[in-house]
Amino acid sequence: MRKLRTIEMKRLSVDEFKEARKLPLVVVLDDVRSLYNVGSVFRSCDAFRVETVYLCGITACPPNAEIHKTALGGEDSVDWRYFERTEDAVRELRRNGYFVYSIEQVEGSTKLQDLDLTHELLHEDRYAVVFGNEVKGVKQTVVDLSDGCLEIPQFGTKHSLNVSVAAGIVIWEFAKRLEL
Repeated sequence: MRKLRTIEMKRLSVDEFKEARKLPLVVVLDDVRSLYNVGSVFRSCDAFRVETVYLCGITACPPNAEIHKTALGGEDSVDWRYFERTEDAVRELRRNGYFVYSIEQVEGSTKLQDLDLTHELLHEDRYAVVFGNEVKGVKQTVVDLSDGCLEIPQFGTKHSLNVSVAAGIVIWEFAKRLEL
């Protein structure tokens, strides 16, 4: 086996990315403090052609050298918006017909492997996923505004994953199910 060179992979240019069909998914970052995590989320969103990233609260915005260090240009290809309050972002998404999931461990949460996107027909197959602060998770007020909560099953001693790792797992699951 020979590793492929970048040119052989036929990746989209930023302009081609902007014009390409997107995964009908908005990724919302609720007070994510690490700029490296923000950059890593942008990179995953680029990989799966996510529609938009919403940066909320203390979450930093591009342009920023530390975000770029892990985003590697994903912050240029993926559209993003800033909201001072995550609650306002979620309210807007719901008004615009998105089904909003918080990624959080709550009573009655749905395990990621049990995600069923066939029952939200009123939402025109448009989804948003909210990822929370590295220490506190998604704010309770945001969980309360969400249509549901998804939980990534874990089988070790820790109760959480790094937010950028969690984002990659969840985005991939949506990409598989929505067949971009």
